Amino acid sequence: MENSVSPVVGSLYSFLDERDTLRLRDAGSERSYAANEVLMHEGDPTDHVHILLAGWVRVSTLTDDGTEILFALRGPGDVIGELAAILGMPRSVTVRTIEPVKVLQVRGPVFVRCVREQPDLSLAVIKSIATRLRDAEAVRVDITTMDVTRRLALYLLRLARDHGTPGPEGISVEMPLTQLDIANHVGASLRAVARSMAMLRDRGIISNARKRYTIAKPAVLRSLIRTAPTEAD
Repeated sequence: MENSVSPVVGSLYSFLDERDTLRLRDAGSERSYAANEVLMHEGDPTDHVHILLAGWVRVSTLTDDGTEILFALRGPGDVIGELAAILGMPRSVTVRTIEPVKVLQVRGPVFVRCVREQPDLSLAVIKSIATRLRDAEAVRVDITTMDVTRRLALYLLRLARDHGTPGPEGISVEMPLTQLDIANHVGASLRAVARSMAMLRDRGIISNARKRYTIAKPAVLRSLIRTAPTEAD
């Protein structure tokens, strides 16, 4: 099994050392999924916990009228399904792969036993859940206090901080994000986000290509957050 995982910031693996990840590896088995496969359906009974080793997935739910609401994108090092396993409840979300994905699959009861027996793993699970709650609360605050352009600027800065790689053209973030994904994250319409993105591109503040967003002028984005609301709403 592949031992080398580059965990995203705030993921379960980002809080574990190599010894703990090896113990988890021994408790599960590795599986691979193609792009656009469902790892778990909302409402399914609790079964396995998945730890992402490579690739990205969408975590979402459907409203009564069939509209998909994106909760998050999860990447390498993230754990999925741990709450359902710990609480003994059905899945609360649907998880679908965006690209080919490799996971460590651990049976729910085995994962719970590992959490009970390994204090460092237990603390890492708490930290990863707390990170998600903190991020969700930050988004709620942003939605109530900022216009779309400033929410977008703040979201891009957070991506740069957590997932960015500095380069000659700025800070690059390689993630399989669509504009609709970003709109869901910042709590805005696709049209409003597209308009704000176009404004930022036209001013040379950001650029984007397939699976890559480059923040050329992060200082300008930070300044933009402190300005008065724009007409992008």
